[in-house]
Amino acid sequence: MPEGWQWDSTLFRGSAAHYTRGRLPYAPGFAGVLADALGLDGRGRLLDVGCGPGTVTLGLARYVAEAVGLDPDEDMLTEARRRAALRGVRNVRWVTGRAEDLPAGLGEFRALVFAQSFHWTERDRVAATVPHMLEPGGAFVHVNELKDPPPDPTPLPLPSPPYERIADLVRRRLGPLRRAGRGTLVAGTPDREDLVLERAGFGDCERHVVPAGEVAVREADDIVAWVFSRSDSAPHLFGDGLPEFEREVREVLREAAPDQRFAERPPATEIRIWRNPRGKR
Repeated sequence: MPEGWQWDSTLFRGSAAHYTRGRLPYAPGFAGVLADALGLDGRGRLLDVGCGPGTVTLGLARYVAEAVGLDPDEDMLTEARRRAALRGVRNVRWVTGRAEDLPAGLGEFRALVFAQSFHWTERDRVAATVPHMLEPGGAFVHVNELKDPPPDPTPLPLPSPPYERIADLVRRRLGPLRRAGRGTLVAGTPDREDLVLERAGFGDCERHVVPAGEVAVREADDIVAWVFSRSDSAPHLFGDGLPEFEREVREVLREAAPDQRFAERPPATEIRIWRNPRGKR
């Protein structure tokens, strides 16, 4: 868990309604790549830990008999249920809970997936629990955007979103330390998942990088949704100043692009897989 920080239920309060529109998608085909790597064949079960509005859960549901999405934020699960209904996905179960609550009577799975969520958990405790929830040959899966990709020299067709200026507005309103729920992140969130998994007895990591999709054209409403989808600028953090903060963000967007249209390159998706260290039982 981030140093000096303690989880609380307000971490993403108010963000669920903005998440799907605001966040850039995972790379096209990431679900198929992951399914092939794990040998998913329509049988077995998969658990998406910290599932948010169900983006990864719904993408992988077709490859398993049952997918379970676990998240502590009820609003996120409400959004996940709504999206599942719209897509006609019926083999998903949504469960309220934290990773630290596992195994929580959920049973055994072919894979436990953490998509940009593991860094919010008590990682050593959670990693030690995972092998006891995996079937023989099952896997711990970490999904994230690829960090530090090589630069693409191709010019964008529209201005990039003014993220640095927006970050300045957030700091002006909320202070210099990154907010997260009721606390702050002095040193950001932790990485080096490989060391955590090694301590839990996992062996070598299998890595896949799924190429990014095409340049995304984004409107002002998309960028505002991105701001409010984040833990460090979740709507509740601004209190009564929320309408004024949103007005400031939209003014920055108008200055950066009078037609309110922006372009950005979605990141590639990195998938890392660790096989069950318990092997065949």
